[in-house]
Amino acid sequence: MTDRLLYVRLPCNPIFPIGVVYLADHVHKCFPVIAQRIFDLGTIPPLDFNRALDECIDEFQPTILVFSWRDIQIYAPVGGRGGNPLQNAFEFYYGKNPLVKLRGALGGLKVTSAYYGELWRNLGLIKRGLRRAKRYCSDPQIIVGGGAVSVFYEQLKTKLPTGTIVSVGEGETLLEKYLRGQTIEDERCYVVGRSQPRPRLIHEQPSPMVKTACNYDYIEQIWPAFDYYLQEDDFYLGVQTKRGCPHNCCYCVYTVVEGKQVRINPAAEVVKEMRQLYDRGIRNFWFTDAQFIPARVFIDDVVELLEAIAASGMDDIHWAAYIRADNLTPRLCELMVQTGMNYFEIGITSGSQELVRKMRMGYNLRTVLQNCRDLKGAGFNDLVSVNYSFNVIDETLDTIRQTIAYHRELEAIFGADKVEPAIFFIGLQPHTHLETYALDKEILKPDYDPMSMMPWTAKKLLWNPEPLGSFFGEVCLQAWQQNPNDFGREVMNILEQRLGKADLEAALHSPLPDEKKFPSTMAEGKKLSPI
Repeated sequence: MTDRLLYVRLPCNPIFPIGVVYLADHVHKCFPVIAQRIFDLGTIPPLDFNRALDECIDEFQPTILVFSWRDIQIYAPVGGRGGNPLQNAFEFYYGKNPLVKLRGALGGLKVTSAYYGELWRNLGLIKRGLRRAKRYCSDPQIIVGGGAVSVFYEQLKTKLPTGTIVSVGEGETLLEKYLRGQTIEDERCYVVGRSQPRPRLIHEQPSPMVKTACNYDYIEQIWPAFDYYLQEDDFYLGVQTKRGCPHNCCYCVYTVVEGKQVRINPAAEVVKEMRQLYDRGIRNFWFTDAQFIPARVFIDDVVELLEAIAASGMDDIHWAAYIRADNLTPRLCELMVQTGMNYFEIGITSGSQELVRKMRMGYNLRTVLQNCRDLKGAGFNDLVSVNYSFNVIDETLDTIRQTIAYHRELEAIFGADKVEPAIFFIGLQPHTHLETYALDKEILKPDYDPMSMMPWTAKKLLWNPEPLGSFFGEVCLQAWQQNPNDFGREVMNILEQRLGKADLEAALHSPLPDEKKFPSTMAEGKKLSPI
């Protein structure tokens, strides 16, 4: 029987499924005659999930079902899953008023029930798809991948059907080898019930591949709901310009999922891909790279890309990305403004150089400020989101004051109304340095379940340890009470009211320790082009 591939994106927020699109595009370029279909449950009402999946399988009759699972862990400072998980948790753990604590407990129960309900629902959809496909193929193959699977692949081995291929990280070369009948043993994967995931499987480097522009004429043919993402004028569609991140940030899993080797997509191919979306009416693009400018060695590649965009005639677009602001140059700043960047995120985590160093982030905060001044001077007048994660490692009242001073300087550069502090508390994830730290400090037990949402585990995974955990809990609860619609700014205001702020120079200065406690960030990385 000729292979027929059905890609099922499991339910999640309506975010453009770039991973599934790139998989289908790669397979088509390698095997033009293989029939493919994309089915996105993110565009289907929840009550219709089962019926819609059955109908799709009945119509297409796949031999291979590729499930993409994006979300599992739930910690966030915003709404979702029937409420605000962070607020519910803080009300339950830190609320002093019994009624507030009860509200947090009830909200937390609702969120936890929704979490486990979604987990069981997605596992049920995978098993349902397998059963339905057996009506038309005696031995259909299930492949499961995506962001959630890449992080929790070890925990899912007891939950998925026997014979399921579990893909970690990128899936193009795995799928290509499987379709060619070649061994997949050297790929980042395992087969449920037949093999065990290799130790440190996620830390293995992904297989290199050549990435060319996605063929959206073809994607439109195999994805009936493609127009769903073209209807809203303010919707940002994803385009990837590179893969990999060379850094060692202690809490981040991107660097192991995508690998440390940064692989550049040719600028001409990126622009060709954007042009196809542009011709379909898209004017807003999100560059989905882990970091748009991961290190200074890649600055020339970004300049080349932005110059190609500027020369393309797409002069009415906007774009956004995660950006290492310490890697900007005056020329880059000019090009960013010229090509339509209207939003970017700076993930500095802390405004204290001392803590940035301890978290292995490789940022020079003084350089970030100067580059932000250059960006403002180049004419950037749009929104900047600055990610702060308090209380990660060795936070003190002094480092909090330093972060306040740093944030106020960013406000002085861009304008207070243009700088949005996004307050996160790190959701501890497997395969990170922070997990190793928690195990070494016996905060977590070696046999802990990272997918557990039980209160005694969730509080540790939320990562707001004492002695400052209760203090931050109190501050956040006050911010939600006083100004829930501007939570981040309210947190910063309350912290400054209570603690004051340091001199900016104190925030920017961090003497090196006598002994080197942390390895280098590999911030210059190694350059490999193209993907």
